[in-house]
Amino acid sequence: MNSLVEGMLNIDKPAGLTSHDVVNRVRRVAGLRRVGHAGTLDPLATGVLLVCLGRATRLVEYLVGQPKTYEVMIRLGQNTDTYDAEGAVVAERPCHFTPDDLTTALAQFRGPIQQIPPLYSAIKKEGQPLYKLARQGKEVEIEARAVTIYELEQLAFDLPLLTLRIVCSSGTYIRSLAHDLGEVLGCGGHVAALRRTAVGEFTLDTAVPLGTLTPEHLNTQMLPVDTAVRHLPPVTFTEAETACLWLGQRVSWQLIHPQVQLARAYTPENLFIGIVQLQETQEWQPHKMFHST
Repeated sequence: MNSLVEGMLNIDKPAGLTSHDVVNRVRRVAGLRRVGHAGTLDPLATGVLLVCLGRATRLVEYLVGQPKTYEVMIRLGQNTDTYDAEGAVVAERPCHFTPDDLTTALAQFRGPIQQIPPLYSAIKKEGQPLYKLARQGKEVEIEARAVTIYELEQLAFDLPLLTLRIVCSSGTYIRSLAHDLGEVLGCGGHVAALRRTAVGEFTLDTAVPLGTLTPEHLNTQMLPVDTAVRHLPPVTFTEAETACLWLGQRVSWQLIHPQVQLARAYTPENLFIGIVQLQETQEWQPHKMFHST
């Protein structure tokens, strides 16, 4: 095991693999067990999958909540049991809507919406993933949950295929959106192809194709640990303050932006030491600290 390997990878996931398959591939290449991904992609989907290695796995939670951007091709006129092309077709209906109907329908899905996740998903119900319950033929009541569609743009439309660009909050199921849009249009629909083009500021432009990962090039492909929280503002502490933070003690700080709650913490030598949280006392509380190796 290589305990010195740490950082994160922006992987361009190919179709046909689960997110866990990608993690296993990274484990083999890095010679490391401590690897985790930030946000599942279905086997059918391709695109940005963020993978953390070593101590960076402690920062996965800060990546998972980032907005996601997708390009999705929806096959209208057919429903499948999984809401995507990998499932069995369970209904077919003709498409009798107009372009104005489509514009009106898309408008219903912009902004905050309530969404019911697909039955074939990894969400757990009574300790069991929904997809396992579905395969057992069990009837399951799935609760709707709040998600937000920040942007929903039509890229192409050639019946029965509709291509959309979607920017959405964490937890949004594009398969459910495709299914629900099909129901609003009265013809049904499912995901035919899906590509995640961005997670927060991490885009396909800088993604590494999974097939190019090798032990020889891993260090040049990997991003520093603190890249996972680069959306947080940085704060530099003195050596004495750093020592206090490592001991779990609070330190005062005068130059505080009123909107800051969490920040990246650095030593005077610009070494990342973790995440600190602002208290009402105008002090920084250690939140998730990294001791030097």
